[in-house]
Amino acid sequence: MTPPPDSCPALVLNADFRPLSYFPLSLWPWQEAIKAVFLDRVNIVAEYDRAVRSPSFEMRLPSVISLKEFVATSRKPAFTRFNVFLRDRFSCQYCGERFSTHDLTFDHVIPRSRGGKTTWENVVTACGACNLRKGDKLPSQVGMIPLSRPVQPTTFQLQENGRSFPPNFLHQSWRDFLYWDTELEAW
Repeated sequence: MTPPPDSCPALVLNADFRPLSYFPLSLWPWQEAIKAVFLDRVNIVAEYDRAVRSPSFEMRLPSVISLKEFVATSRKPAFTRFNVFLRDRFSCQYCGERFSTHDLTFDHVIPRSRGGKTTWENVVTACGACNLRKGDKLPSQVGMIPLSRPVQPTTFQLQENGRSFPPNFLHQSWRDFLYWDTELEAW
């Protein structure tokens, strides 16, 4: 059975053949990918077996495209709840356990009630139980020192962390570009 076009997104690579983003994975809907091909902004690297047709034209849907011009990524990522979780690899910085995003919260190392700010350097990922246990106390008061010192990550660091958490769907044609610099097994 041929998949519908809507289930055929294109993996978008920068001009250096690295994904624009690993987390979330840089994907464009098939319509955007085809538009970019016609505007000569991308190269088609790989295709699906699925094609789209008009009365006078047929084209296989791109599964991997690369930008023709390099796009520099911002070195400073946005300070968001999700990016804090990604920086901390979805692990509570007090107990060390890994959780899904809906089971995580963030904690102010120096509580806001004691003058702590909501910044990269003062916020860590925490599970609900640890966050409740720490409350508005200083880490030294309750013996709960974060496992990693909270720092502002670079976009590159977040991308590297994101590579460890692949999305639910990975088309076979994407694999060579998502893990291109991982160590290969010797045969």
